[in-house]
Amino acid sequence: MAKQSTETTNEKKLLKQLYWRSFTLYSAVTPSKQGASGVSYALQPFVDTFYKGDEQGKKEAMVRQMSYFNTNIAMYPFVLGIVASMEKENSEKEDFNSESINAIKTSLMGPLAGIGDSVFWGVLRTISAGIAVGLAQAGNVLAPIIFLLLFNVPVQILRWKGGQLGYSLGSSYISSLYENGLINILTKAASIVGLAMVGAMTSQMVNLEIKWNMVMGDEVVMNTQEMLDQIFVGLIPLLITLFSFYLMKKKNISINYLIFGIIILGIVLSLLGIA
Repeated sequence: MAKQSTETTNEKKLLKQLYWRSFTLYSAVTPSKQGASGVSYALQPFVDTFYKGDEQGKKEAMVRQMSYFNTNIAMYPFVLGIVASMEKENSEKEDFNSESINAIKTSLMGPLAGIGDSVFWGVLRTISAGIAVGLAQAGNVLAPIIFLLLFNVPVQILRWKGGQLGYSLGSSYISSLYENGLINILTKAASIVGLAMVGAMTSQMVNLEIKWNMVMGDEVVMNTQEMLDQIFVGLIPLLITLFSFYLMKKKNISINYLIFGIIILGIVLSLLGIA
């Protein structure tokens, strides 16, 4: 019993560290990783604890946490809690599917970002600002402070409770799935959701519209972009994304070179009037 109490106290201490460290999510953003370094920093105490004496396991866990991550800051600790609980399971069970950790993380960040952005940025911020503006117009000097409290108090409560909830849910349900042999099914399903989300992000974030058209006299006889859209909407952005992925995975081209290459390509195509 004493041992169990010590472990529980340890985990509570780790969850407190997770909450405070989670504020650094976007302190070091890169185009290819977004908040990955913040995720790695927030989970480092768990990694150090769970993989104590297992340097190889620790290295693999640290590499896992440096995968692309981007979500709403209010929902973020909930994901961290689940990932932390899965890392614990992975450290204790030799045949645990470690690929499920990133699969779950990737599949959760998109839907939770949508929920968090709608509720907190779309609704709560608007309501808080409306109340504060009314107070400011009435001459209340506390209006800015009231706005900050109305918006931030619910967010911080959710962040605090979210990390704890994610950790407890992860510990119970992941263990149950593991014991029932369903962890591989969960990994496959989460991977599909994650890939669908990445595909949606690609269509929204990668833009290239062809402006070069076939002209006879003063009349446009073929609109290149419309023709491409009839074949496949977003064909050029998709090809650019797949080619970039090929260069990174197969040719080991640095992401920094790809970023500068795409910037230069965009400038050249713009100057030539092609896109």
